[in-house]
Amino acid sequence: MRPVSTLALVLAIAAAVAAALPWPGMFVAMGLGIAAIGLGVVAYRRREHSGGRRLAGAAAIAVGALGFALGSTRYVLTLLAVDKLEQMLRG
Repeated sequence: MRPVSTLALVLAIAAAVAAALPWPGMFVAMGLGIAAIGLGVVAYRRREHSGGRRLAGAAAIAVGALGFALGSTRYVLTLLAVDKLEQMLRG
């Protein structure tokens, strides 16, 4: 069985990559980022694990938060662009 920290890191890296993908990427990035942050917290708080595994959990929290932030930023920018287009069409 794989440690939780490894799974958290994989999800965090996938979230960061998904933020750069086309249309559903921003939503995938936000979802994977939230999952990576949650699993990273679980991995970091396990005191019986080695320091390397706990550090990997902390890294997953950071990279997962970055992926979530990038996905959220794309979402907000999309909403702002749609709002601007709507204002332009109204005249």
